[in-house]
Amino acid sequence: MVARAAAPDGVRAVVFDLDGVLVDSLAVAREAFALAYAEVVGDGMAPVEEYCRHPGRYLPEVLELMGLPAALAEPFVRQSNRLAHRVSPVDGAAELLRTLRRRGIGLAVATGRSGVRARELLGRLDLLPLVDHVVGSDEVPRPKPAPDIVRRALHLLGAHPAEALMVGDAPSDLASARAAGVTAVAALWGESEEETLRTAGPDVVLTRLDELLPLCPARR
Repeated sequence: MVARAAAPDGVRAVVFDLDGVLVDSLAVAREAFALAYAEVVGDGMAPVEEYCRHPGRYLPEVLELMGLPAALAEPFVRQSNRLAHRVSPVDGAAELLRTLRRRGIGLAVATGRSGVRARELLGRLDLLPLVDHVVGSDEVPRPKPAPDIVRRALHLLGAHPAEALMVGDAPSDLASARAAGVTAVAALWGESEEETLRTAGPDVVLTRLDELLPLCPARR
């Protein structure tokens, strides 16, 4: 664990990104994107690597940034749902969430997925009962890197920015956290390259999920 700046004292809430942080879904996302591209665009190599350079962001926004048809969203979601049985929790995710809950820490997921898709996936993996709230990018006015989704999560948790952490594996997660006034925690086990995350200027850098625990002592 490397801290660029101290985490807040008396942490009351942790907001997690989903994909890459709590669940290992990159292989499924890559395959679903390639299948959706073939279905909508047709022949040719799907720009999977370019797609993967936008982790944590809302799919319709990613398609717009890439200059791809918005129609790719429907088959992407369909293929992702078909392949969802191949998504697994990150090692130790369930136990970490249970420990934080026992310590009295409020927990939320703020994800680039839609809220419905995020809750379905968390339910499938038996993680949904372990978090207090799930906020999808379609449930706020502006997705990451805007602060809206983190602010919404904090509102639901009844926590102030100064007493919260946001754990993400993409520059958009860290930017959203900073814009919301929340300590930005980089998850190096996720989908972004280490150099990319460090360049984004996180307050805290974690190499493993369980390194979060010392930042979140039990509440009294």
